Amino acid sequence: MLEFKDGTCICGTVKVGERGQIVIPKKARDYFNISAGDSLVVLGDKAKGITIFKAENLQDFAAFLLNNAEEEA
Repeated sequence: MLEFKDGTCICGTVKVGERGQIVIPKKARDYFNISAGDSLVVLGDKAKGITIFKAENLQDFAAFLLNNAEEEA
């Protein structure tokens, strides 16, 4: 795994299996604390590609937005 100073990294390559599945490399699972049973969100942009992140991060961000929106209303 190649880590950069800005917190980004190149985690490796994966192959898509016959059923469309990929295996996240162990170093990436360890680095991002991804365990069996975790829910992941897959976002895509035809020009930029695919992003995968833990669903709990989206929930935390949505809660932050909702809490701040209520305070300003």
